[in-house]
Amino acid sequence: MEIVTKNTIRRYTDGNFIETEDIIAEEFPLTIYLNDVEFATLVCSPDDLEELVIGFLASEGALRSFKEIESLNIDERGGFCHVKVSRELPKDYGTFSKRVLGSCCGKSRQFYFQADVDTAKFSLSETKLTPEQCISLMKEMQEKSTIFKDTGGIHNASIASPDGTIVHKGDIGRHNALDKLYGHCLQNNISVKDKVIVFSGRISSEVLTKASKIGVGIVLSKSAPTDLAIKLAHDLNITAAGFIRGSSFNIYSHPWRIIGADELDTE
Repeated sequence: MEIVTKNTIRRYTDGNFIETEDIIAEEFPLTIYLNDVEFATLVCSPDDLEELVIGFLASEGALRSFKEIESLNIDERGGFCHVKVSRELPKDYGTFSKRVLGSCCGKSRQFYFQADVDTAKFSLSETKLTPEQCISLMKEMQEKSTIFKDTGGIHNASIASPDGTIVHKGDIGRHNALDKLYGHCLQNNISVKDKVIVFSGRISSEVLTKASKIGVGIVLSKSAPTDLAIKLAHDLNITAAGFIRGSSFNIYSHPWRIIGADELDTE
């Protein structure tokens, strides 16, 4: 499916209106049926849909491994995806999106949704980056963000090793971009515990929680975090770095994974 379309628009520039063509990001609703029961509707970019569904189901706790999938069929024309899994789902699996107040790792921080309480993981990653690698990985992610350059309407994310990008995904929804990464790693049996997420958008609590479910120990963003995201990052042992722009960035949690950050010159 096409993920962009062209529209005739009127642009105001230098005191005048002109008629021109603009490239617009496509928006596509995909309804997921899990074991013949409607589970969720995702509004997404219409590419890498299989990876999106797999990553979404895994992050919601409805799927524990890729091997549990017996069949996955996508009807692109109708906007439906039917998934059969081998595991017996609990009768209350529809409460995965129910808002709850649950403690994080036995501490005082709180999740919003039941699935997050059940599936968020404390990171055991020992991966470290130099400051130069942080900046290089962000630059590489942005260079690969070609659809964003055309439309301005796409979030981008990458799974990377300290040496470079392994897989890059984009979507109109920032959470969808992360789910596509997760689905790709599950499909291709890519271990993520020693990997890094490089992200174009704000590090919200939801984004940080998804990163913990994927299993990485470092999240790099060109934007800002929220206060709850920082609290969760501390509790989940994840290094969050933001505002990676040019030759500078901020570290908000667990700076020990960024080489040299614990050796401040205080003179």
